[in-house]
Amino acid sequence: MTSPAPSPLGSEPAALIARRVSIIVGTRDAALRPHVMRAAGCRLSDDRRRLLLLMPALRGAEVLADLRANRQVAVVFSEPTTHRTLQVKGHDAVVGDATEEELGLAAPYHVRLADELAQLGFGASVTASLLGRDEPLAAIRFTIAEAFEQTPGPAAGERLAPTRG
Repeated sequence: MTSPAPSPLGSEPAALIARRVSIIVGTRDAALRPHVMRAAGCRLSDDRRRLLLLMPALRGAEVLADLRANRQVAVVFSEPTTHRTLQVKGHDAVVGDATEEELGLAAPYHVRLADELAQLGFGASVTASLLGRDEPLAAIRFTIAEAFEQTPGPAAGERLAPTRG
């Protein structure tokens, strides 16, 4: 019996994902044109191998269409006050409906991001405008295949080493 592949995320990058971060989802279409959209929440699995993202269904329509067509995704998590940044990639993204429990991730995420942006002098209305609270949300689920350090500095672009536990 083989054990599951190790996670590309250690405990520190996993902790970053749970903090007050901006989440940007990037895709590309068949002509290699990029599309990006801000996610409205996320959850990392306990084994740090799978990620659930909440995506605005209307404003994120191009991103969702790309994912349905090619399943390739790149996600950037960035903490605005520190510029600490992480990128993860997946090759098996699936778009679907979010459960009621999953939809419950959006409100706490909005609060965390508003708190983070407040540290930079931005009011809650900025976060509300960025995230669009009254829009239906779709769920994106994928396995994290690769992770990269993207914090500005000498380690930017380095692949994170896989880790078990």
